Order: sequence, then C-alpha cells, then structure tokens
Amino acid sequence: MSVKRIIYLLLAILGLVLPWYYNLQFFSNAGLLDFINESSANLAAKSVSLDLFIATVAGSTWMYAESKRLDISFVGLYILLGVLVSFSCAFPLFLFVRETKLEKSSEVSS
Repeated sequence: MSVKRIIYLLLAILGLVLPWYYNLQFFSNAGLLDFINESSANLAAKSVSLDLFIATVAGSTWMYAESKRLDISFVGLYILLGVLVSFSCAFPLFLFVRETKLEKSSEVSS
C-alpha cells in the first residue's frame, strides 16, 4: 500500500473516531437540536460550522464529479457519510478509494 493511501486511511479513521468521541459524550446529555444550537452559539462556533459546511458542499461536489470521471461506485454513500457521520472521515476515505483506483489503473497501463 502506498504512503499516500496509508495517510488517507489513517485520516479517515481519525475523522471517524475523534469527532464521534466527543459527539457521543455530547449526545449522552443532549439532543440534536441542542447540538445544532450549540454549533452556532458564538462567533467562533459559527465560523467553524460555516467553514465546514462550505468545505463539505465543495468536497461533495468534487467527489461526485471525480467518481463519474473515474467510475468510482457508491459516491452517494461517501456524501451521506460526510453529512451524517463526519466529512473528516468521508473525504479521506473517498481519497483512499480514489487513490486505489488510480494505482490499479496505472498498473494496468504499465
């Protein structure tokens, strides 16, 4: 496995584990509406939330286009994972799958 793929896979794992470590703690004492309200509770939280929202929309758009270009299956699952679980997991996971596809196609053409 290439270094790039290892990095993408490690980032996907961290993108799942780290946010959800805190999400599970939060949701043990509060609900979804509380989460939404607290994610915009102050200017810093609003800044981070909007930054992540814009990155998620841009990344999801690119993932969709790239999946069509490279014939990567299940792009909807990556986008859904990004919205429902964490974009910091979904995006590196997509990059891992994309890199795998690119490496396989370069092996075939060699």
